[in-house]
Amino acid sequence: MKWTIEMSKKELIRKTEVERVMEHRMTQKEAAMKLGVSERQFRRILRRYRQEGDEGLVTRQRGKPSNRKTAMEIEDIVREFVNDPMMKGFGPTLMAEKLETRKEIRLSKETVRRLMIESGVWEAKTKKKKEPHYSRPRRKSRGELVQIDGSEHAWLEERGPKATLLVFVDDATSEILAAEFVPEESFFSYGELCKRYFSEHGLPKSFYSDRFSVFRDNRKGNLSYEPVTQFQRVMTALDIELICANSPQAKGRVERANQTLQDRLIKEMRLLGICTYEQANRFLPEFIRDYNRRFAVIPAANLDYHRPLDKTQDLDFLFSIHDFRTITNTLLIHYAGKVYQIATNHPAYYYAKQEVLITCDHTGVVSAWFHGNLLTLIEVEKRPKQGSVISTKADKADPLPPAYNHPWRTYGKKINGKPVLNTLSTE
Repeated sequence: MKWTIEMSKKELIRKTEVERVMEHRMTQKEAAMKLGVSERQFRRILRRYRQEGDEGLVTRQRGKPSNRKTAMEIEDIVREFVNDPMMKGFGPTLMAEKLETRKEIRLSKETVRRLMIESGVWEAKTKKKKEPHYSRPRRKSRGELVQIDGSEHAWLEERGPKATLLVFVDDATSEILAAEFVPEESFFSYGELCKRYFSEHGLPKSFYSDRFSVFRDNRKGNLSYEPVTQFQRVMTALDIELICANSPQAKGRVERANQTLQDRLIKEMRLLGICTYEQANRFLPEFIRDYNRRFAVIPAANLDYHRPLDKTQDLDFLFSIHDFRTITNTLLIHYAGKVYQIATNHPAYYYAKQEVLITCDHTGVVSAWFHGNLLTLIEVEKRPKQGSVISTKADKADPLPPAYNHPWRTYGKKINGKPVLNTLSTE
């Protein structure tokens, strides 16, 4: 009885080269180089072929389970783990990490992906063709360019309301330098995070942001001047260049970080049972350290562009809203719908019609500055608007003609050259 031997393409190529050597058309060294094996290994293949024929070229592992095959017991544990409701939404990469840390099971992400697809908790995704975007090369040094952005999302899922996560990412290293959960993007929220970032790392060379109204005045129309936002004013004072991107793809480092955070951070907070943003902000430093350990890269140049913060610069003063007002003759200042009285020993003419700097910090405290000196302000009651006055006069009566014998009728008249008397007859 003859057995048919099925050979793979690789085995057929081996057979061809072995026969060429046996026919003295090629040396063993040349055949080994062509097959990508050592001369010693080729001699083993040649010896087996001479002894067993085609069967000697067939791999001995055919029909046997792979040494890398995952045991059924481990697969059952993995399937139970991936079906846990707490692991809902986990991708294969993150799931493989959690298997290693929580179950001490180390598997490749592709094996985990296969088991997740078999369990019905993951769908095989087809790659979609995306529009090409030319990647901008990284800056060479840390602190040379820092990308900043805010991501509004349901970070606590159904356990809390939506919030915004402010993120500062270094362009050269992809390192998260600062992050904080805030109710919304605003000048004050960015200011508080900047103050903490500057105190820890120093002043960067430049910021890279989008065209949100905090960073750029988006008013339309032909203005005779270029309006400056409060954030631009602060950056100019600190000698930090502010660059506004024309598209989200331009600041891809921070956008990619936001995607990773929306995938990993949400699930980490779910596993820890974090239910408030106060708890989330306390957890952020620990998460950022692990994030930077995993995803940060080494910069091309061993140079840090961060400058130490000048102690003479008052960040609380800089990150307050600055505006200008004119003092009235009665030493009053009108600001934000309120009226403030200046308490001073100087005569009124010293301040009347003078322009002062008004500052308002994140707590709502209003201050006035005149030639660098702080003025004492007292909030006074705003005078109510004068309402319409209702007249108490009676309606004007229609004029009545005088009586037929009224003296007015004969005033100035003459009869026979003699004036007519104005007195009425009493007959």
